[in-house]
Amino acid sequence: MGIRAIVVDTAGTTTDLDFIHNVLFPYSVKALPEFLERNQNNMLVDNCICDVRDIALEADASLERVTEILQQWVAEDRKATPLKALQGMIWKEGYAKGEFKGHIYPDFIEAISRYTNQNIRVYSFSSGSAEAQAMLFGHSDGGDLNPMFNGHFDTRTGSKLDKQAYLNILNTISLKAKQVLFVSDLLEELKAASAAGLQVCQMVREEGVRTGDFNTVSSFDELNFDQ
Repeated sequence: MGIRAIVVDTAGTTTDLDFIHNVLFPYSVKALPEFLERNQNNMLVDNCICDVRDIALEADASLERVTEILQQWVAEDRKATPLKALQGMIWKEGYAKGEFKGHIYPDFIEAISRYTNQNIRVYSFSSGSAEAQAMLFGHSDGGDLNPMFNGHFDTRTGSKLDKQAYLNILNTISLKAKQVLFVSDLLEELKAASAAGLQVCQMVREEGVRTGDFNTVSSFDELNFDQ
């Protein structure tokens, strides 16, 4: 049974982790105070602000305090849903203004075109919101890659370290586990996907990455499929 779909991780696999941590995260920290002040009456933003107060157990937190909490969560790399949603909105403005382009490894830009031509479906799965992924791939160094994706999954599907998330993805895309390949740089994610029955492959782009018993590649050039 051949591979019918590939699910790719983002940071460390299709995009450089440094781009996320050195460009996107600092931009969101700097933009948060003004963005929240300007958009606090927007229903989506207001919902996020309320969620932050709930998660932090600070029901009466001022807007300034909410901003502080969010900035602290960025520093801690917390995967909190309201933070990810707000970051997505902030990055959308940044991309639209041309403040930065989404960094995508050239080998993936070339490979996604190849997979599309082979009728292999391509999905991304990230702890960043699906909207943030769409922006990253939509404003990439290789242009708009979104038309070549069949969808983007985020933590609303489940934790990337939880087998259930990958079962949920299979259910959504209506394929058997053995027809789907998951590619990530993180061993724990690969273990979870493998436990769900998916084929897995570890992307090792630099030295020092912890590896296990799974197949490894150093670029998407090495991932070819005879259909």
